[in-house]
Amino acid sequence: MEAPSTNEDDTTLAQIETKFKLLEFEKQIFIDVFEKDALLILAKGLNYNGIISNLLWVYKDPANLVLVINSSDHEEKYFTEKFNLKPLPNLGTEREKVYLEGGVQFVSTRILVVDLLKQRVPVANITGIIVLRAHTVLESCQEAFALRLYRQHNKTGFVKAFSSSPISFTFGYHQVEKVMRAVFVTELFLWPRFHGTIIQCLKKRQAEVVELHVSLSSNVNHIQMCLLDIMNYTVKQLKSVNRTLDMQEITTENCISKKFHKILQSQLDCVWHQLSTRVKEYVQDLKVLRSMIINLIHDDSVSFYALVSKYRTPEYAKVNSGWILLDSAEQLFRLAKSRVYNHKNEFDPEHLTKWKVLSDLLLEEIPDEVKKKNKGNLNSTKILILCQDSRTCSQLNSFLTMGANKYLFYTAFRRDLNITTLASKYKGINTLAGDLKKEPVNEETGDVNKLEEEEIEDGDRTNYVLTLTQLATQSDNKTSKDESMFESISQIDNLDITQLETEKPIICIRTFKENGNHFSLEQSLESLRPEYIILYHSDVAAVRQIELFEARKAEGEPRCKVYFVIHDKTVEEQAYLTSLKREKQAFELLIQAKSVMVVPSYQDGKTDEYFNMNIEDEEDIDTRKAGGQQPKEKPTVIVDMREFRSDLPALLHRKGIHVEPVTITIGDYILTPDTCVERKSISDLIGSLNSGRLYTQATHMCRCYARPVLLIEFDQNKPFNLQQGKKNPSVSEAIAFGGDNTADDVNYERYNVLVHDFVQKLPGVTSKNLARIMNKGRSLDHLITLDKEQVAEVIENKNEAETLYSVLHVKATPSDAGKDDKQTGKKKFTGKLFRSKTKKT
Repeated sequence: MEAPSTNEDDTTLAQIETKFKLLEFEKQIFIDVFEKDALLILAKGLNYNGIISNLLWVYKDPANLVLVINSSDHEEKYFTEKFNLKPLPNLGTEREKVYLEGGVQFVSTRILVVDLLKQRVPVANITGIIVLRAHTVLESCQEAFALRLYRQHNKTGFVKAFSSSPISFTFGYHQVEKVMRAVFVTELFLWPRFHGTIIQCLKKRQAEVVELHVSLSSNVNHIQMCLLDIMNYTVKQLKSVNRTLDMQEITTENCISKKFHKILQSQLDCVWHQLSTRVKEYVQDLKVLRSMIINLIHDDSVSFYALVSKYRTPEYAKVNSGWILLDSAEQLFRLAKSRVYNHKNEFDPEHLTKWKVLSDLLLEEIPDEVKKKNKGNLNSTKILILCQDSRTCSQLNSFLTMGANKYLFYTAFRRDLNITTLASKYKGINTLAGDLKKEPVNEETGDVNKLEEEEIEDGDRTNYVLTLTQLATQSDNKTSKDESMFESISQIDNLDITQLETEKPIICIRTFKENGNHFSLEQSLESLRPEYIILYHSDVAAVRQIELFEARKAEGEPRCKVYFVIHDKTVEEQAYLTSLKREKQAFELLIQAKSVMVVPSYQDGKTDEYFNMNIEDEEDIDTRKAGGQQPKEKPTVIVDMREFRSDLPALLHRKGIHVEPVTITIGDYILTPDTCVERKSISDLIGSLNSGRLYTQATHMCRCYARPVLLIEFDQNKPFNLQQGKKNPSVSEAIAFGGDNTADDVNYERYNVLVHDFVQKLPGVTSKNLARIMNKGRSLDHLITLDKEQVAEVIENKNEAETLYSVLHVKATPSDAGKDDKQTGKKKFTGKLFRSKTKKT
């Protein structure tokens, strides 16, 4: 890792001006990446969009051609809108013209591979290729395929790869080196959060941070302990029955982390088909328990009780590993119910402890602080509440606009909880219970219907905008705990803050990532520019984006105040600390790998061998011609255009085979003039067998090619084998199903299907002699020329031969002949061959 910058270096970096504003450490990254082909790995939350933006600005001139590949939909939308770029046309001829116009182009890898093979892209004129999300390139061979085609004919253009997921490079052996080979770069730049330059840069201006450690209620704390006990038991059982497997990463600590599914995938996917049913039950139960312990912290008491109740059923008891029989499980069910019903079995759910903290911040602490600063004026005060998911956003919106009691009551109704009596504090809304029992179509239940409709519509909504209806006073402070003091601003679409009037304080509730968009929080911070930020949940990337937002502020702009609300000594705090620790360990492993990494430079002349570029190029062919040798013809495979969604074309090209992309209707790969291959993945094979499409495809292949081949493709990361979990087959039943059919009848597919079906319907032809007729006969014309004895010799049955012979030689009357001619018109049956021109081998 690079040493921290000196004061002189900082002064030099500060003097460098870029089109889009960069911090000092970002300028250093920009300079390093601009000068060298490299893989850049940034810490999570230190987004590379500013660096990419400046790179694209440098190369957006039409004299250059820069291609950006492997971008997500959000990234492509962000940059295309920022630079006013037009999407590539769908037609290949039109794309060829766009490539010649130069500039920056975002292109999908599959389209780029096809265009490179079709020579639609002027490869020699490509200035460079930028690869985003580089940690995903090994999941598919397409990016490496495109870059290999590019590097074969362009040794001078640049390749720059970017990633902000260091943990992804720790799964597997030598993962970072494999990625560097796949993207054809020779430099590795690592920028963790603990990098000296980043620490020095972000220390210059920091937000005011207030940590609010919220304790759990007694019931929640005991439920958490029960769940942890059950998880510990399940992990121990899982390891005890699989002592030969490497399960070092499967721990209770990792079970509550966000990367748990990736840990399971890396540890068990390769042997999943070999695991016993008991082991799979343990794995599934760990996922269930993780979901329960996360919902315990984030969900309200009613929703959690409804979730837990689903697992206390006889049906689930039959399919789980047995954890519900433990004493801790019994205690878990009892405590979950006690959070909703009191000792009198009255509906009296407890409130989340974070709700009170949030209400105090919004109604007391923040307004009091603003009044002191602005002399009692709350206008234009902007507060941003950040949550982990859309469910919590909806929960907080309902809590703030409805009040805690009313929200919990309606939640219980929607969850179909059995409510017989209500606690005294719910008597005020007891009159609504009768309305809730009415039919939804009744207009008198409009409020309930409206709430249900909003819940359905807002299921995926990731942002809400609220404002205060009134300010809390000492007299109504008790009332404000249970009743709404906020109202929704419904006229705002897509969180466009510029539409808002500044007469009231604005409260925005949103998720860390809007529908998976890593840039959404940064965009929201820049557009809203809040004075106060409440981190209702903890997230490493969000904390760092807030740090960057504060560091980029102008000198005169006031500092932002951040409230970090977290449950102390809980799985929430542990998950946050675990994510920090795992990223730190990932960077330490990468730093160590970089220190021993040996990568040749292009000047060494050994890069082709290092990057597995062992394909004979045009220079080798010219050398053979100059020496009087006949150039070796490269093997060619015709590949259907739709097959470039798979990895097989890339693997063929890597082995030195020329791939020719063509749209073909029969088969996927044409190896020779008489060899055709139809590729099927496991899921596609099952679907084709169920729909009958495979039969149709196989029939067409048999008619057109002498050697039709069906290739069944398995996922190398998910080994597969055929397992027979049913009873052993019965020989007598198998024979009985065959009836009078013989083994020769199974081979009918090698015959002309139309002729086969026609001959099968002729009098005298049975299932026993059909195969002999089709084998010994040549065509219908030939069959008609045979005399009665010859027909009998073919059929090997005198009576059946006479019947067939008579029907073939019967003469129609003139009236019948005219009638037949009139019906058939010009259509005549010519003597087609019994067998197809190509035979099945």
